[in-house]
Amino acid sequence: MSFWDHLEELRGTLFRSILAVCLLSIIFLSIKGPLFKAVLWPATQDFILYRWLGLDFNMSLINIDISAQFFVHLKMALLCGVVIAFPYIIYEIWKFIAPALYENEKVSVGRAFRMSSFLFYLGVAVGYFVVLPVCLMFFMNYTVSDSVENTISLQSYISMFVSMVFLIGLIFEFPTVIMILSNLGVIHREDLKKYRRHAIIVVLVLAALITPSDPFSMFVLAIPLYGLYEFSILICKPNEPEESYDLTE
Repeated sequence: MSFWDHLEELRGTLFRSILAVCLLSIIFLSIKGPLFKAVLWPATQDFILYRWLGLDFNMSLINIDISAQFFVHLKMALLCGVVIAFPYIIYEIWKFIAPALYENEKVSVGRAFRMSSFLFYLGVAVGYFVVLPVCLMFFMNYTVSDSVENTISLQSYISMFVSMVFLIGLIFEFPTVIMILSNLGVIHREDLKKYRRHAIIVVLVLAALITPSDPFSMFVLAIPLYGLYEFSILICKPNEPEESYDLTE
């Protein structure tokens, strides 16, 4: 295929992916009630983690911008559209790059692509059910003075929701990237083991960028992120032994 043929294929891939996201977003726009019941569930005392821990936790959200609720609805509908369409987007990406791979590479790289959707949804679940509620409890119970009451805006909550749920889902794709690079011979298990100390620093930096940078929420997020690094070591291929030659023959 020529360069322009590849460009045409890429345009088709992007068009079908964007179309899928838009159609799903329209569906979520039409079901505002169930959508925000799920989005706001971690801010209520009925959330599963609070009930499991026996905690009495509840947040009262306010809106201080006249157009905020409308744009929050659009933002969350689009975000949910991307989340639900994620396996299809991965499938479209796979169809685009598969012809450029050898047959043995298609098997191994295809396995990594199939694993990517599972890891993404696992990251979304970890962020939604663990990291987000733990951070909410910490910040709502932290005050500099008894005379200062925490009053949380809707936009502030949604901002934390997106960073705690969607971005964590994307970061959980790290083992997928490592598996693809390993199957292509770019990186090996010994390379990851060598840079364990560096990985700890990178994990802490990522946790600081995603969370509000307080030590508690950073620690809560850094644990699963470093677990991903160790999991990547397990699925990464070891270095292939170099062939030795007997010079006496």
